[in-house]
Amino acid sequence: MSDVTIYHNPRCSTSRAVLALIRETGTEPTIVKYLEDPPSREELAALIRDSGLAPRQALRRREKLYKELGLDDPGLTEEAALDAMVANPVLIERPFVRAASGSRLARPAETVRELL
Repeated sequence: MSDVTIYHNPRCSTSRAVLALIRETGTEPTIVKYLEDPPSREELAALIRDSGLAPRQALRRREKLYKELGLDDPGLTEEAALDAMVANPVLIERPFVRAASGSRLARPAETVRELL
């Protein structure tokens, strides 16, 4: 098992770029296709927290569902943001990467180098 895990969406160009950057180091990461195998609420909360973010910062704002669910409401709580991502994993910004050195939301893709 690798000490690097990427929460990956193969249709996302940034996610593919991050995966390529990880592999360039000679590391084969554990790949979690989070749309098919979403993290638990506790796992997602820890990943976001360990990345130095609040749940609202981890919401994927470009998804149509973001506006449909009213997640752009300034009064939205962090708990409600987390609940929305658990119920709708497509709303999780991507890609998150966890390594022995920490966790990051690798946007832009080069951010992953901080972990490797």
